[in-house]
Amino acid sequence: MILNERQSLPNEQQSGPAEAETPLPAPLPLAGVSVLDFSNLLPGPLASLLLADAGADVVKVERPGAGDEIRGFPPAFGSTGGNFALLNRGKHGLTADLKDEGDRAHVRQLALSADVLIEQFRPGVMERLGFGYEELFRENPRLVYCSITGYGQTGDRAQKAGHDLNYMAETGLLGLTRGADGAPVLPPVLAADIAGGAYPAVMNILLALTRRQASGRGCRLDVAMSDNLFTLAYWGLAGGHAGQWPKPAGELLSGGSPRYQVYRTADGKYLAAAPLEERFWQVFCERIGLPAAERDDARDPDATRARVAGLIARRTAEDWRTIFAGADACVCLAASLEEAAADPAFHERGLFRRSVSDGAARMPALPLPIDEHLRDQTLSRGFPGQGARRTGWSPP
Repeated sequence: MILNERQSLPNEQQSGPAEAETPLPAPLPLAGVSVLDFSNLLPGPLASLLLADAGADVVKVERPGAGDEIRGFPPAFGSTGGNFALLNRGKHGLTADLKDEGDRAHVRQLALSADVLIEQFRPGVMERLGFGYEELFRENPRLVYCSITGYGQTGDRAQKAGHDLNYMAETGLLGLTRGADGAPVLPPVLAADIAGGAYPAVMNILLALTRRQASGRGCRLDVAMSDNLFTLAYWGLAGGHAGQWPKPAGELLSGGSPRYQVYRTADGKYLAAAPLEERFWQVFCERIGLPAAERDDARDPDATRARVAGLIARRTAEDWRTIFAGADACVCLAASLEEAAADPAFHERGLFRRSVSDGAARMPALPLPIDEHLRDQTLSRGFPGQGARRTGWSPP
């Protein structure tokens, strides 16, 4: 068993030198909270990353050899994969063979003193390894035990393998992404892993820790990524249960309205137009030159959409950028991810000021939805590798 603390690199950078008269900063919200993370790939590691950035002491448990599968995902960054580096910034690393009696005994001691445990195996695996909730809870009743799976701990699909695309397909979200040819479009984000897994995991862990302050007892959390996707379809469920289930390209937010569309420009780029409210719609129509007599899109939405598309296609993206500059119309150009990551407006917000480091190699850290007042202010941090053995918890 090996534990590495490479996040405590000599070249870690703090946000700035403290002045003598400056009061000491308030402790981070999760300072003193210990987290034992058995998960890999995306949902669990992102959840524990959020906890770590809020001050929790996270130990990531990996199997000997390859460790977390995402270590091998391209592109490479320093000694590992870029995906792994982004998702595991600021954590401790523990390499342990859970089938080895000695390693298992050591990890068990950590589990019995942990505040939070995160795991992402299929139901029953942790029990077979000797780390099931009931067994640990008997000796550590304060433990908040979070299990993240595709389909939950119970039900017909509990043992079924799946990935983000499968969860999107089975919950009806993929069916709402159909393009012009009627075929569903591959989603550009891993919504199930992030919005259905990592975020609900963190939310429920924090709720459980809050309740534990009063009760003194932890609990078992069953985070099912597929279940949680239905929250994202609130508008479709509202319509469906009221008698009208959504159709692809048939409703206000799925392509059925000219007021919520992506329009192609003359140079093959795209304008994202969302002038839903009437005041925005009128400004939008004025700027594109749509006559007042043609602006009533309630009569024939398809005809209005076609007319608007024709007008947008006459000019280049840069033309439209100029035309809509300063306009209050909910209109913008569709940027590439590279363009967005270089956008001065996001940098002005400090979104990419932190970095993840591996010796001399550095790249911007993953932006996280945590307020600046509630997160660690260390600008540059490392990620867990395989290094020296450790026998207990210690702060990062």
